Amino acid sequence: MSIIVRRDTAYPMRHTVLVRDHELLVDGTIEEGGDDAGPNPHDLYDAALGACKAITLVWYAKRKGIALEEVEVIIDRDASGERQGVYKLDTALRLGGDLTDAQREELLAVAGKCPVHKLMTRVTTEITTRLA
Repeated sequence: MSIIVRRDTAYPMRHTVLVRDHELLVDGTIEEGGDDAGPNPHDLYDAALGACKAITLVWYAKRKGIALEEVEVIIDRDASGERQGVYKLDTALRLGGDLTDAQREELLAVAGKCPVHKLMTRVTTEITTRLA
């Protein structure tokens, strides 16, 4: 599967991202020289973590018969040390439903094991860039 990113020349920095049959807009913030017409790449990176945690929790709860009804993942970024090699993401979970304290703790542990969390923290990613 390929993800395609194409520039939208009607805007200074906006691009269209094509993922399968889905289209997303990405842009730089006003401070970066864009029009803020969509999330920037860092936003997408952070959102991937939140989305993975949410989807993983719903999948797990259904599989285990846990009455999880609502999931909200709040992500706060601290990129102040990024140039020194530290990028911090603080994630907070709001879970709704008829859940016991033990189930909440179980779901918290599961959220820490979502595939994107593992990818971001345990895997070396190798990237090649070439001219097509």
